[in-house]
Amino acid sequence: MQEHKVEPSGKDPKQDRTRDVDAPVSRNLKAAQMAGLASSPPDPKLVTFVELLFFAYRDFTREADAVLAEYGLGRAHHRVLHFVNRSPGLKVAELLDILKITKQSLARVLKELVDQGWIIQHEGTSDRRQRLLYATEKGQALSHRLDALQARRVDDALRAAGLDNGDTIARFLFSMTSQEEREKVWALLPAAAPIARGP
Repeated sequence: MQEHKVEPSGKDPKQDRTRDVDAPVSRNLKAAQMAGLASSPPDPKLVTFVELLFFAYRDFTREADAVLAEYGLGRAHHRVLHFVNRSPGLKVAELLDILKITKQSLARVLKELVDQGWIIQHEGTSDRRQRLLYATEKGQALSHRLDALQARRVDDALRAAGLDNGDTIARFLFSMTSQEEREKVWALLPAAAPIARGP
């Protein structure tokens, strides 16, 4: 059996190495706590809600993703097409504000949708530099097909949860949006605004 040696100083080198390894971790944890990054664990029930949102969104988008893949499109294309179809004549600047993405990201996605005939652009009437966006006939058809898939999933979920209507869900989802963005969301979805605002 190999003898465990202790140095003349009386210090166990193995313990020293352990302390050496633990020291950076301890320092990092302390720094994180000071920065407000590491506090007491959140309510486990709320963490469960976070996880449920992840899985719900994963499956909410799955069927639409499969349809989009048939045309070589992805979720970024879907988001652009959806809001352009819902708001004919939408300005590029307005779309940027809705999606909260960079001009470069939108330019790439928009170019692909225009090149493939899903969306068309027109010059603004008062400002020719403006680009007004419209879904083409086939763009409208695809958007409606995707909407139908996702609306059916929402309807099935409401029924499974025993909810006669989605008022509570609408208020919850609106409350999940940033406070400073809610007026814009209400303006974009006027039919849902009275429900979301509550009694």
